[in-house]
Amino acid sequence: MAETKKTICDKLRMVQQKLKAPKNQYNSFGKYRYRSCEDILEGVKPLLEEVGAAIVLTDCIEQVGDRFYIKATATFMDGADTICNTAYARESDDKKGMDASQITGTASSYARKYALNGLLLIDDTKDADTDENHNEAVGRSRSEAAKKGQATKEQNAADSANQIISEKDLKVLQELMKNKGFSPDQKWKGKELKDLTNAEWVAAVAWLEKK
Repeated sequence: MAETKKTICDKLRMVQQKLKAPKNQYNSFGKYRYRSCEDILEGVKPLLEEVGAAIVLTDCIEQVGDRFYIKATATFMDGADTICNTAYARESDDKKGMDASQITGTASSYARKYALNGLLLIDDTKDADTDENHNEAVGRSRSEAAKKGQATKEQNAADSANQIISEKDLKVLQELMKNKGFSPDQKWKGKELKDLTNAEWVAAVAWLEKK
């Protein structure tokens, strides 16, 4: 029996099922892995050879209002038929450290990547440029900042507790000791009153107030 000729949909389905596009890129700042457009193309090229098809990527610039978008199209073709998928990426008004051509190039890479994602059924919900990942990164940054802030507060509190009391606090303690019937020059647990730390001063005042 003659082998049934595969349609373009059959070929695309085979590529979608077999494609492995690991996340080979790593963002050290956000501490996450992601895949680039190049990673997808590297994984799909052997499969295109296997099924006798090709993918062509094109993009163009479209203006919507006062903003410019890169429209990328990923076209799967087998010589006779084609299947296309498009995606858009907006050019940033400004991106620190980039000139205009680099901003456009970045938008093009994003648009092409998501055009491929749609064509090849790749789920990038955890990738570097999704809102979900961005929110996780922001949440992680805020959590780390909160931890650092709490650690700083605790350290400041510890430093304050270990500081020698001021002259004003010394006079308060001496007056309180006098009122409780103690000599103003009496030591507290073997230490001169003027050498007490803030933490020791609080303990001494609390003890005297109970007398």
